[in-house]
Amino acid sequence: MEKYAWKATVIEGELDEYIKRHDEIWDEMKAVLESAGIVNYTIWNIGNELFGYYECEKGVEYAAKVQNESEVVDRWNEYMKDVMVMELDSVTGAQPLLKKVFSFKEN
Repeated sequence: MEKYAWKATVIEGELDEYIKRHDEIWDEMKAVLESAGIVNYTIWNIGNELFGYYECEKGVEYAAKVQNESEVVDRWNEYMKDVMVMELDSVTGAQPLLKKVFSFKEN
């Protein structure tokens, strides 16, 4: 199973709203993530920084393709842009993949 990690920034003073929106994530957004083969999705925060991690049952490329072609993901990104800043890869439309530099007991 491939792993994917991303980073972004919460706009100053918007962390509570960011968390609220994720607590209320749309069912249709969950369905897109599931259809993309995304599992074990977690987002962490420190200060204004966000770090996200998920595993891709069908591979990173497939997960990126499904998300890039999804109108739901486009709406979600539009919905979230007033509370966060996220760089998107111009080719995949997803967050740029972070480079793994260390792994302890890789499965």
